Amino acid sequence: MLFSTVLPQVSGNSVQMKIEGSVKGRETGVPISGVEVSTNTGEYTLTNAFGEFAINARIGDELVFSSPEFKTVRYTIASSEDVDVLVEGYAGNIKNTRKSSSSNGGIPAHRTLLDSADLYKKTDIEKSIDFIAQSISRLGKRGNKKELARSLTLLGEVYLYHRQYDLAIDNLKDANEANKTVKASLLLGEAYLRNKEFDAARATLLPLLKIKQLEPYRKTELYEFLGDAFQGQKQLDRAIAYYEAGLQVAKKNQITPKMTDLTSKIADAYANENRTIEAEGFYGNSLELAKQQAPQRAIQEKEKVADFYNKKNRYDEEIQLRKKTLNELLEISSPVVDNGNSVLTRVPDTITSQRINYKIANAYIAQDKYDEALPYLERSIVEADSEDDLVVQKDATRKLSEIYKYKGDYSRALESYQEYVALVDTLYVRKEQEISRAARFNREVAAKQSRITGLEQERELSQSKYDLALTEQQLIQENNKRQKWIIYSLIFGIILTALAAFFFYRSNQQQKLANNLLALKSLRSQMNPHFIFNALNSVNNYIAKSDERSANRYLSEFSTLMRSVLENSEEDFIPLSKELELLELYVKLEHSRFPDKFDYDIVVSDHLDIESYQIPPMLLQPYIENAIWHGLRYKKEKGYLKIHLEQQDKETLEITIADNGIGRKKSAELKTKNQKKQKSKGMGNIAKRIAILNDMYKNRIAIHISDLNTDGTGTQVSFNLKKK
Repeated sequence: MLFSTVLPQVSGNSVQMKIEGSVKGRETGVPISGVEVSTNTGEYTLTNAFGEFAINARIGDELVFSSPEFKTVRYTIASSEDVDVLVEGYAGNIKNTRKSSSSNGGIPAHRTLLDSADLYKKTDIEKSIDFIAQSISRLGKRGNKKELARSLTLLGEVYLYHRQYDLAIDNLKDANEANKTVKASLLLGEAYLRNKEFDAARATLLPLLKIKQLEPYRKTELYEFLGDAFQGQKQLDRAIAYYEAGLQVAKKNQITPKMTDLTSKIADAYANENRTIEAEGFYGNSLELAKQQAPQRAIQEKEKVADFYNKKNRYDEEIQLRKKTLNELLEISSPVVDNGNSVLTRVPDTITSQRINYKIANAYIAQDKYDEALPYLERSIVEADSEDDLVVQKDATRKLSEIYKYKGDYSRALESYQEYVALVDTLYVRKEQEISRAARFNREVAAKQSRITGLEQERELSQSKYDLALTEQQLIQENNKRQKWIIYSLIFGIILTALAAFFFYRSNQQQKLANNLLALKSLRSQMNPHFIFNALNSVNNYIAKSDERSANRYLSEFSTLMRSVLENSEEDFIPLSKELELLELYVKLEHSRFPDKFDYDIVVSDHLDIESYQIPPMLLQPYIENAIWHGLRYKKEKGYLKIHLEQQDKETLEITIADNGIGRKKSAELKTKNQKKQKSKGMGNIAKRIAILNDMYKNRIAIHISDLNTDGTGTQVSFNLKKK
């Protein structure tokens, strides 16, 4: 115990302390605000309106003071005493500062408000935005562009932290237009990355490579973001090159958090290329580096490596690592960690004991070790229930039902499945509530952003009026004052007319979009009762024949299909893989009703990447139903139904539904008079949905129906679907 208490005092380099100080001009002693203060270990802050700062550092660390207004200053910490930096050559700027301070007394108050906004940026977005709005209003209508850029940059940080990426991009772009800085450019690049705009991110970040006096931490961030951009575009070799460049800078300057992050991302890139040996080597390094950081960061990295083992079907290693993670997680209180991507990065609360237990159970299930999986599933359900984690509770309950089914315990399987259904309903209600709260929150944020935009427009308008006034004074000496006022009035009228036309056009577009969305919702809600009615008749037939097992099996599969249809009923598009699962279940149900009428195949081309396509839900089902009920059902001999998916070109997928039934002409002849009078509601709804979706998404879907054979028998329906 004596050794452990004395060691931190002796080994000063390992003890972190708060270093305080100030930055002032040597000639005048005037404090300099907004100076970027960083350490070679990744800590970062800004001086306040009084030129003061406070930063966490260790003895031996190097402090770096950077500002566009003076040459970068470096200082090595030798003790815990305050660090007061006097900057040479700042006298000229001080004169300008004094002059502007005398003419605009709002700048100190403006910076105080920014300090308050920075304090609340992670905890209270509304309060933070309010402080920023006040800071902009304090600048006055002629506002200082540099100070305005500070406000807009902080506003971009706030939006970035709270995942309002579009608003973050807009404000950071405005900040760079007012006064371009490295910080704003890096934040803008990060915002583009989060918003999946990789080309824009590259265009923003690549010019920063030309800056020679870039601080080590900023340079590491720049290389990391560029690696993320190229990884997002699947250019993995270039991504790895940038990650390694950033890793070299981090190692040279001992920026430990970034060393861990970059090593882990290099492993991710190799894993994406299926270069397992290299990936495993870098994952091993990242695990060792993570151990030197907070326990939460080490846990996060272990879970990441466990996911890698899962993808490689190395379930024993995955289970062993997750069990270690579970034990470590129980020793700490908070499952939320910061992965070090930036000072604003927030990691979702996904590393929880209930989720880890669920993943361990899945690994056992993948090996058909159901008895080993059961206790972990049950523990996951109990923990998820206590933590009100409905998502994990729902998934674990469904897995539990499947295990009981595999083990032949159908009563417990049914009981678990009923609990799963109840959880799905509860989760659906909660999701609706979350969507409602999110919509209300977005409206409030939009209102506050509108206020800030109004202040900025007022400032720009005031600046424009000031410039026009100066121009007018010069023109008065040369031209008639009345003529000039007429010209300005015409210009103002044209601007008003253009604005009115713009808002009128935008209003029309918004109304058109709202009408389309309403029409789509109406069409999706019109469920065709034909299949439900026939399916229930089939169940009735099974019951009449005392075939209770077939009736239960059919009803279970039918309820699964109906629940999936209802879950997707609010979506314009769903993944193609999910639609194929529903179609396969539907065709299986129809085949079980008419096993002697047709056989079927669903063929997906080997080279087709179905995960990259999306399709409107239940788009294909009416055509398959027509093929079975109007084509194959009336054929004397056994028919054949084929559903074929094939890549037509890089952007287009072709889906073909072909049957060798009696054909459209013969089917029409067999219809009764009453049937001929009735139009197919399913076909009509599909046509309307496709027309609306093509209008909204620019002609993504095309359908062509033709006879399969020259004698009129058989029918072929071809769909052309473009990527979204």
